[in-house]
Amino acid sequence: MVKLRLRRMGAIDQPFYRIVAIDSRVSRDGKYIESIGWYDPKPTPARIQIDKDRALYWLSVGAQPSDTVRSLLRKAGILQMRHMQKVQEQAAAKRSKEEEVKNEGID
Repeated sequence: MVKLRLRRMGAIDQPFYRIVAIDSRVSRDGKYIESIGWYDPKPTPARIQIDKDRALYWLSVGAQPSDTVRSLLRKAGILQMRHMQKVQEQAAAKRSKEEEVKNEGID
């Protein structure tokens, strides 16, 4: 299973994290599939940069974010965007199903 989680970088007492797509069996700082952003917790307020397109892609193919990454995605507005995508997909599926039923009644 693919997860979205933090990979620690930086020096002692200067943590810096990359947000990566990684196989769940790999260690925290092991080989990752793709880096989709970074998180710097030291400055006030903390700095976050996430590639929205890639994050949405990984969420759409079933990647599970860790609790911390889920919080960061929520702050960046990406989870809201994913929710809206799912709602639109469901509405489109419902419309197409209704059209099929309507067309079957006409024949």
